[in-house]
Amino acid sequence: MARRLSRRSVLKGALASTLPLGALSCSGNGRQQNSLVVGGLPVTCNLTLPVACVAKAASNAADKSGEPRFEYHYSKYNGWPEIKESLMAGKISAAYMLAPLVMDLADRKIAVKIVSLGHRSGAVIMVRSDSQYQHFRQLAGKRIAIPSRFAVDFLFLRKMLAQEGMSPADVQIIEMAPPDMPAALYANAVDAYCTGEPFGAVAQRAGYARPLRMTRDEWRNYICCVLTVHEELIRDNRPMVQDLVNQVLGAGVWLDAVQDNRNKAVAIACGRDFFNQDPNVLKYVMENPTDRVTYGDLRMIRSEFEELMQLSRDAGTIKHDVAYDQYVDESFVAHAKAAAIAL
Repeated sequence: MARRLSRRSVLKGALASTLPLGALSCSGNGRQQNSLVVGGLPVTCNLTLPVACVAKAASNAADKSGEPRFEYHYSKYNGWPEIKESLMAGKISAAYMLAPLVMDLADRKIAVKIVSLGHRSGAVIMVRSDSQYQHFRQLAGKRIAIPSRFAVDFLFLRKMLAQEGMSPADVQIIEMAPPDMPAALYANAVDAYCTGEPFGAVAQRAGYARPLRMTRDEWRNYICCVLTVHEELIRDNRPMVQDLVNQVLGAGVWLDAVQDNRNKAVAIACGRDFFNQDPNVLKYVMENPTDRVTYGDLRMIRSEFEELMQLSRDAGTIKHDVAYDQYVDESFVAHAKAAAIAL
């Protein structure tokens, strides 16, 4: 523990030498004018959000023009249902959300729109290192944990099963919070689990699990977490939404540019104001392999969303087609200028 805290202090100290005092702390209530709280989960699929938050704080501190500046504040949630309820209740106006959940909300006349992707890839199906499992046929009748039937991780599992002529009916599906999955696998409470990072890396780095399949190998255009905003925010403050999209796209380009940027992102995200996780686990995700999660290509492609829609319909999580324009607003990405990230 002392060693880990020391490393965390060193990483934060390195950032503190280049960032103004307080730039690492972006948590807040978002009540000030031009200030926005954005909800997210402590998962690497959401990593562009802490980077965008801190980069914007640094940019604001360096700006001496006196012009009004936008501020973004990260708010950590523990699960997708909590984020969904906060969006529906109007407690927050923006969040990283599961794409199928946004489709469902829009279909239920909740006025939200996807305005940007947050990442590419980043999901894994893990089995014990000492198991003989190489193919899904060997998992017939076994227990496989998923975060939720709305999760794109579940759609990934369905795709992999289908490749071997199987369906979820051939295995035992268990819904479980991703942080609980590594321990469940270790205790043999489940035989495999499918989730987003860093919860696959937790078990792999500890030495008792290995990936059976990874989206980087099987589904390169995989999308899961998307930046979602209330239509009311779009109506009332388009410049803020555009700036936020610019920051997220800039964070994605920056993250994929060089490995040192990913190391800096780990130092940011592991802090208490963000993911509050072991930096060594996040670093493992960023390096093993380096494209385990990617962020540079955040294009909004209609056919990819329509594929996701069809997969969700096949899974029964969405009951009928939802018009693309009902849940996506492409205008911000179309006019985006990726922000320069100076961290």
